[in-house]
This record gives sequence, C-alpha cells and structure tokens, in this order.
Amino acid sequence: MPESRRKPLERERRKTDAYRGGIEVADTYRHGTPLVTAIGEASIRTETLEDPYPAWHPAPYDFEGMLRILIYHEITAESYQSIAQYPELADEFDLEKTPGPSVLSRTWRERFDDDARKFVEIAAHFVVKHSHDFDFAGPQIRPKSDVTTEKTPEGDSDEDSETEFSDEEIVRTTRLARNHAFGSFDSGRAQNATYEDVRFFELQTFMGMVGCGTAQGAARFQYRRGTEYGPHGDTHLRAVKQFTPENVLEGFDSATNQVLSRIASEVSFRRPVTVAIDITTVPYYGETAGMPMVSGTKDGEGRAFKFATLSIVGRNIPFILAVEPVRESSAWDENPPNRIHRVVRRLLLRAKEHVPIETVLCDREFDSMRVFQTLSNLDVNYLIPKRITSSERSVLERMEEDEQEVAVESASVHVESGSHPLRFLYVPSTSGEGTTVFATDLWVGPDEAETFCRRYSRRWQIENEYKSIKGDFLAKTSSKDYRVRLFYFVFAVLLYNIWRLTDFLLKAGIDGEMDYAPVLTAGECVEIVVSALIPPD
Repeated sequence: MPESRRKPLERERRKTDAYRGGIEVADTYRHGTPLVTAIGEASIRTETLEDPYPAWHPAPYDFEGMLRILIYHEITAESYQSIAQYPELADEFDLEKTPGPSVLSRTWRERFDDDARKFVEIAAHFVVKHSHDFDFAGPQIRPKSDVTTEKTPEGDSDEDSETEFSDEEIVRTTRLARNHAFGSFDSGRAQNATYEDVRFFELQTFMGMVGCGTAQGAARFQYRRGTEYGPHGDTHLRAVKQFTPENVLEGFDSATNQVLSRIASEVSFRRPVTVAIDITTVPYYGETAGMPMVSGTKDGEGRAFKFATLSIVGRNIPFILAVEPVRESSAWDENPPNRIHRVVRRLLLRAKEHVPIETVLCDREFDSMRVFQTLSNLDVNYLIPKRITSSERSVLERMEEDEQEVAVESASVHVESGSHPLRFLYVPSTSGEGTTVFATDLWVGPDEAETFCRRYSRRWQIENEYKSIKGDFLAKTSSKDYRVRLFYFVFAVLLYNIWRLTDFLLKAGIDGEMDYAPVLTAGECVEIVVSALIPPD
C-alpha cells in the first residue's frame, strides 16, 4: 500500500479505537459504575499505538495502564499531584503502584507520542461531552467548555489544517444516509406486530456500533429507550430469523440502489468502474455437525462462515455493491464441490444492476478457468494472479536463462460454458523478490505488462473494508442459526456503506480533488449514529 494512503488509514483506525473506548467508558459510567472502574474495565485497543520503551526497559509502569490513568486525568482535569494520592488507581488500571507527578508528566511529554496523546484526548473528550449532553456528568467530570473549541473565524483558516465540519452538518448527513437504508428491509411480519421492523434495525445498528452481543445490546438499548420501545434479545433474534437469505440479500440490493441514487446527484457512475471480489471469514467455534455453511480456514485448523463481496475500488467512492454467502464442501457435510464461479456470477449480475463494470480484480482463490469464462461471458475484463504450476515454472526457468524480467504467454480457456483467448503476464513482484503471474483477457504486450499489472494494487482497499466491517460494525453473536449470521454480516456491510455515504456527502461540498481517506472516521460515525438513535433522556 502506498505510504501516502497508509498513514491516513492508520490515523483513522486509531481515532476509531479511541472513540470506541470512550463510548464504552461513557456507557458504563452512565449506568452508575464509578468512573475509575469504568475506565479500568473498558476494552481499550492499543494495537495502533507504539510504546517507545522496549520490553526490557526497567520502567515499572505498563503502557496500557498509563494510557488509562491519563485518560482519567484528561476526563477529570485533576492535577498530577492529586492523582498520585490515589493508591486505588493502581489496582483499577493494573499498575504496580500509582505513579508520582514526575512520572505522569514524563510519560505524557516523552513516552507518549502525538498519536498516543491524541488517542487519550479523543477518548476522554467523548466521555466529557457525552456525559454533559445526556445529563449524567458527576462532579468528577470536567466542564464541557474545557474540551470544546471555537470554530476558526471565516477568512482566518489555516491552509494546513484538516477539514472541519459542524456537528449539525455531520448529524444531518448521517441521518440522511441512515434513512436511505432501513426502509429497504421487510421481514414480512404481521402489520399488528408489537414492534415495527425499524425498531429491530435500530437495535441491530446499536449492537454493531458499540460492539456487543444480542442479549447485552438489547438490555442496554432498553435502558436507553425504555422497555416499551426496545425489543428483548430473544424477540430480536426471532425477528431476524423471519428474514430468509433471499430477503436479506434483496433488502441489501434495494438499500444499495437507494444509497447510490442519493450519490447520483453529486457524481456519475456512467463511466465503467473497477471492482474487486474477495472472500472474508467470520470465525465459528461451535460443533460443525449439521452446519453446512461452516467452512474450514486456510490453515486447516479453524472453522468460519465465509462471505464474498464485490466492491468498487480505485479513486471512486469505496463502496460494497453486492454480498454473497459462500458454501463450500467440507469433511463434515454433503455439500457439492466448490463452484466459486457461480458465486462470482451472482455477485456481478447484482452489481451490474447498479453500475457499469469494466474490470474485475480477484485474488488467487479465484484462479479458475470457469471463473475466467464466467467473467468473459458477463462482458467484463479481469486481472487475477495465477497459482504457479509446472507450466508456469517452465516459463520462469526459461525467463531466468534468457535474463528476462517480463514475459507474456498466450493461452485459451475451453470449458462447458464457452471459450476465449487469454494471456499470462509474468512481471516482477511488487515485493521486490521473484516474479508474479497474472491472467487477463486483455491484449497486453511485454512493454506495457508491468504497468498494466500495477492496477492490481487497487485491491488493497478491500482488506481495509473488511477490517472496518468486522471491527467497527459487526454485532457479536454465538448463534448457530445461519439466518442470524447472514443478517448480522450483511447489516454490518450496510452500516459500512452508510459510513462511506456520509463521508462522501460531507466531502461533496468541498472544492478540489476527493481523496480516498475519510474525513469522518468510523468512530465518529459510531458516535453520531448511536446518538441519533438514542435521544437525550
């Protein structure tokens, strides 16, 4: 991934992790848990932060523990001298002892870098603002005015500063995006049912965005909205099971059409787009008997549900156009042999209902003559890395003897569904070692092969999509019912698309080139949508 794009995405992930930590602290504190305990029990993700002290460093203070104690400091605005007088903080934050003022000061100034300090401020300031906005700020919470800043006066803006949006702009845009999605799903339940479908969609959104399971999510949702408004966890699962897989996928397609129709007023997809198809897994740890939709993982040890997606990539709006469940043959079931080309066909047929498609990028899992012919039959171009077999090894050996770095070999596909010519492109690996072989249906000569294959780097976006979907929007569940698993995953993809739509609509009013990196992080979207679903008491 280019460095210019990696850094904004890493910054986005840090902000999302910080917001989620702040949300968990605020939610626990609101329910009457002492602030110190709420901070100590919160799931603070530190994977995106770096501790400059090596493992052998003699410092007795754990990095995560220091992060928690400085979040407490930022929420309360208590002095380092005062904090050092609380020995109980050491137990709550898993420290050997409560650090003294000099240690706290040195940690903030020297041990924490800009990313860690920003992480602390985002998490702490969310707790401060949220507790005042929803009227549960106790005496420990510093005034909201301490953590809010005035907007830069018009005409005095700093050209190097990031784009700022008002809370009103963000909330309005997020609600607009949300309203274009929920109406597309219909469970087919009776008109006189106790809860309308939208109540279940609101609960599902809440569970996905705060990262909890059905029972806990339903209880927390009822606490906020009332027992009459929010359904019980068991009721929610029964409602979800009313959606057949066909209902879920049709609802997603309808929601996608609604969202794209909103984008159409700002941008045109008349030009064909480049898309990427890939498969992601959601781990499963239960028994596999009677579970035909559970597949084995690549390492041969794990078990997982698998889902294929088709996404727009490149300089367009990152957006998932279609989702398809993957059913594989496994040792524990009687599923037929894998037919991945049929999954590809279903994805493309649905996606082409929304936008014209020019080129499809896939990984080696899709290296199949049937996949190549399926793509050709659907009149799209493709670029797919090929597995190295004896035929490819022979070419590689000849290239080495002739001291060639690039080669193009002609071939053809002949399967029951048709035939077409294709080419295998042998180009230097982007890792700097060895040669990568790509298959394409386009006429590409040796002179342009390496440049042409650089298009494949656009696929990196899809890996970041999966991280956001599963890390920021997927509700937890241990259900063995595949209807529940599919609904939860598809709804998480829908929330990801809402985030991307919201971010796009905010950018649409800005002059200049639109960049891939979002101005609205997933964490900020979490904060806003949850707030929009849960009005003040």
